[in-house]
Amino acid sequence: MANTYPRSFSHIGLSVPDVQKAVAFYTEVLGWYVIMEPSEIREDDSPIGQMCTDVFGRGWGKLKIAHLATSDKVGIEIFEFSANETPENNFEFWKTGIFHFCVQDPDIEGLVEKVVAHGGKQRMPIREYYPNEKPYKMVYCEDPFGNVLEIYTHSYELTYSQGAY
Repeated sequence: MANTYPRSFSHIGLSVPDVQKAVAFYTEVLGWYVIMEPSEIREDDSPIGQMCTDVFGRGWGKLKIAHLATSDKVGIEIFEFSANETPENNFEFWKTGIFHFCVQDPDIEGLVEKVVAHGGKQRMPIREYYPNEKPYKMVYCEDPFGNVLEIYTHSYELTYSQGAY
């Protein structure tokens, strides 16, 4: 039996109604790098067209996609599907599946202000995880497209480990 080891995180895919506006938001607010400008992919016999048909099934038609990267090399694929729909309730946290992603910034207040100034929203007050123990804070926000974005002031492993501060 092979040993199990921790895999690194490669990327996450986000579906948005406007790929250009999403690229602007994520580069201006979070400072992510554009590694592939928005481009259109069509349902055809090209390698990318075939791959998309494998993933989405026949009849997806066309889509726009852009690729971004974080400072720690995590990729962000931003998709704009031609027949996209905005859900009535974008925060059905009780349903299984991915319901948010998280970034970290020691200036949590400043980043929340940028999110809101660029069309996103703050879903809750900024909270301390361990009041009087660790200076770790968190908050849930949304990008302008309804994707739920959490912000931590410290790294995940420091936030949840004992005696790490």
